[in-house]
Amino acid sequence: MSAVTISTVHRRLAVFAATVIVTHHVNTALGPIGDVGTTRWADWVDLLVPYAVLGTAVATLAAADAGRRAWILLVATGILYTQGHGIHLAANSIASFEPSDAAHLWDETIGHWLWYGGLAGIVATLAYGLRDVPSSRSVWALALSLGFGVTIFTNSVEGGTAALGLLSGIVFVAWGVRRRGRLPELLVPAYALALAALVGWGLYWQRFPQFSELGWI
Repeated sequence: MSAVTISTVHRRLAVFAATVIVTHHVNTALGPIGDVGTTRWADWVDLLVPYAVLGTAVATLAAADAGRRAWILLVATGILYTQGHGIHLAANSIASFEPSDAAHLWDETIGHWLWYGGLAGIVATLAYGLRDVPSSRSVWALALSLGFGVTIFTNSVEGGTAALGLLSGIVFVAWGVRRRGRLPELLVPAYALALAALVGWGLYWQRFPQFSELGWI
C-alpha cells in the first residue's frame, strides 16, 4: 500500500470518526431550536445521520481497497444501524408529542439497541477491513479517538445501552492491543476511555441513569 493510499485511508477514517461524534449528538444539540408543526427541526436534521455515517464508512473501506468479506460485513451492519436509527427517530419524534409505553419501547429499547449495536458492527468492520493499514500516531488521530470514546460513553448512558458499551469496550480494547502499529490500535484509547467512564458512572450512581433522567439535558 503506497504512502498516498495510506494517507487517504487515514483522512477518511478521521472523517468517519468526526461524523459519528457530531451526528450522534445532533438531535440533543439541536433540540432547543424548536418545533415545526407536529415535528421537531432536530428530527429532520437527524434524517441525514445514517447517510453521513455509512457514506464515510464506505469511503474509508474503498480507499483501503478492502476485500469482499469486509463489504459483506458492512452491508449487514449497515442495515442494522440504519434500521435501528430509523426506529429510534420515528418513535422518539412521536414520543415528543404523544408519549406512550409503545413509543418508549421502540425508541429507548429496540431502536437504541439495534442502532448502537449496528455502530459497533460498523466499527468492527472497519477494524477488520483496515487491519493491515499502518496506524496514524498523530495528535489529531488521538484526539478523534478520544472524542469517539466520549461519544460511545454518552450514547451508552443516554441510550440505556450501558451493557453494550461495557461489552464492546472490553472487546475492542483487546482487539486494538493485538493490532499494535496498525489502525485498529486506535480502538484502545477510544474504548478504554468509554469503558473507564462507564465503569466510573455505574460505580458512582450504583446504576446507569440517563443524563435526561438526572435533568442534565
